[in-house]
Amino acid sequence: MKTNRKTATSEEGSFDKIDMAILRVLLLDSRKTLQEIGNEVGLSPTSCWTRIKKLEAQGVIKRYTVDVDPAKLGYHDSVIVQVTLESHTDETLYDFGRVLATIPEIQEAYLVSGDYDYYIRIAVRDTRDYERLLREKLYKIPGIRHSKSHFVLRVLKETSVPVI
Repeated sequence: MKTNRKTATSEEGSFDKIDMAILRVLLLDSRKTLQEIGNEVGLSPTSCWTRIKKLEAQGVIKRYTVDVDPAKLGYHDSVIVQVTLESHTDETLYDFGRVLATIPEIQEAYLVSGDYDYYIRIAVRDTRDYERLLREKLYKIPGIRHSKSHFVLRVLKETSVPVI
């Protein structure tokens, strides 16, 4: 009797339990060797390599990176900023997003529904650094009608992946 191991689908293809297991291993440590990954998921290194290449080609694995602790680099605080724009034309939204992308302290930016237009997460050294960033960068972006800032007191959960 043949079992169906399909567990997820996307626009690009299907993923089975082994694909998901490989992703879990890579999410915890993308520097593991193919031999180590294979041992954890029950495949040969060659089979792991083939599946990883498939996941890369499908865009499931977008890139390999490192997880840096901002505090170790002197960025001890995170600020969530809610922003409302004066206008919501395609040009305004595009221009605002383009400018945000040039500010290195901005870690994430989301166009959202609701009372505000954007949620932005910013890494700063301290409150003075944040005040400087507001004056020199954020408030110089044309079209901001209102903003509201919230300093992050503690991160309770942080992940880049939904459920795997």
